[in-house]
Amino acid sequence: MTRSELIAELASANPHLRAQDVELIVATVFDEISAALTRGERVELRGFGAFTIKRRDARTGRNPRTGEAVPVDEKAVPFFKAGKELRERVNTQAVARPRAKVSA
Repeated sequence: MTRSELIAELASANPHLRAQDVELIVATVFDEISAALTRGERVELRGFGAFTIKRRDARTGRNPRTGEAVPVDEKAVPFFKAGKELRERVNTQAVARPRAKVSA
């Protein structure tokens, strides 16, 4: 689901809200999560999951084309860990839905 699909889904589920208001709400939520992560804070949404920042140490990488050693700087990477309720809900629905057969 894309951001615009999320906005459309929420707008249709809440006809008392204008689409522009729903768009503003979604943008505000995403902006606040991003701002908190930028400040190094953890964002936990009970039943859904938690967003955190993981640090990746500086290292020496390789250029895949030339094989030359390339220094890679330290960086912060956003990380999401699904909550227990979300995992259970996804797994329950995945078990109830039969898997599509893959032909080789």
